[in-house]
Amino acid sequence: MNRRLLPRLLLTPAVATLFLWMVVPLVMTIYFSLIRYNLMQPDQTGFAGLENFEYFVTDPSFGTAVVNTLLLLGSVILITVVLGVAIALLINDPFPGRGIVRVLLISPFFVMPTVNALMWKNMMMNPIYGVLAQVWMFFGAQPVDWLTDHPLFSVIVMVSWQWLPFATLIFMTALQSMNHEQLEAARMDGANYLQQLRYLYVPHLARSVAVVVMIELIFLLSIFAEIYTTTGGGPGDASTNVTFLIFKQALLNFDAGVASAGALFAVVLANIAAVFLIRMVGKNLDK
Repeated sequence: MNRRLLPRLLLTPAVATLFLWMVVPLVMTIYFSLIRYNLMQPDQTGFAGLENFEYFVTDPSFGTAVVNTLLLLGSVILITVVLGVAIALLINDPFPGRGIVRVLLISPFFVMPTVNALMWKNMMMNPIYGVLAQVWMFFGAQPVDWLTDHPLFSVIVMVSWQWLPFATLIFMTALQSMNHEQLEAARMDGANYLQQLRYLYVPHLARSVAVVVMIELIFLLSIFAEIYTTTGGGPGDASTNVTFLIFKQALLNFDAGVASAGALFAVVLANIAAVFLIRMVGKNLDK
């Protein structure tokens, strides 16, 4: 009995702290979502029921924010998975300077989101002195104001650039565990590279792809710094996602109740996505 009780007592402070750290913010969010709590209207208080949820869902920007969120998630995941697999395969075989190339490929992942956004905004996509503008002018074309004309695409490029090293690192690690004898046997049997890619490389990377998709989806649902630093959600709502819409409700409209309702909507959206992803990862792990 004491052998079982002692470990539980030792774990109790850590478990209790973690429980409070997770539960208290959630309970407070639920509480604020059910009351009227606008800092600009302190006289209006009391129980609001589902009014905050209704207000958030019927916001003119809500539909656009949900669509932009899905487009952002799908595009970044597709780009990072496809290019990550391609780059991992490209640098899988030994070549002079492979270690340096790997370090350079991984380094963008350690750049802070705000720094990443400022770099792309001022150094790459500036329509006057940006690198892309100089390339366009070199070929005699009119420079593009990316953040104004293509705001959501610009955010997708920024986020993809930062998350591509993560996917590449996971796929590089997975390729190191491949059965080289099986590859050699396939080559001796006359299998070309496309056949090896289809029947050997892709099935071997299935688990890694599932893990990359799950981790990226969890973090990409909360993309905020890139949008706030570059486009500010605009022009209009062209680059507003659910996270930025919650920010606008909380800090621009000073409505903590509606923002809390939006936060709960984001939690529900994340959990729905997590259910499908956990099932997908589970199927890959069972193979």
